[in-house]
Amino acid sequence: MNGYGESTVIERILRSMRTVAVVGASDRPDRASHAVATYLQHAGFRVLAVNPKLSGELFGNPVHAALEDIQEPIDVVDVFRRPEDVPPVVESAIKVGAKAVWLQLGITNPEAESRARDAGLAVVSNRCLKVEHARLLP
Repeated sequence: MNGYGESTVIERILRSMRTVAVVGASDRPDRASHAVATYLQHAGFRVLAVNPKLSGELFGNPVHAALEDIQEPIDVVDVFRRPEDVPPVVESAIKVGAKAVWLQLGITNPEAESRARDAGLAVVSNRCLKVEHARLLP
């Protein structure tokens, strides 16, 4: 947690980071990634969808196959992938210069989290970005 308690990291992310790349974004409204992304967009965040199985637009922006395809700075990489799929996402987040990696509810990968922290990224795991935003910044 880069020397900060988790609640401090969460608050810092929510107050200062505005561009969120949602890895595992879905075009299906019944999926958690879609609900969270829609909420974040309505809360004023710029939401960029990352899903190699989708094309076109989602949340008003082009869908990207990978983080490396995004041609603008990314603040937070919000991950909706299985724990075993997290390490390559973290490596991509480091490569593109993201400031934070957020692993959604039920997602943890201690090795990948440690790698992200060692690279200077803020890390939150097993928490919902939407829930934390609603709790801290209603």
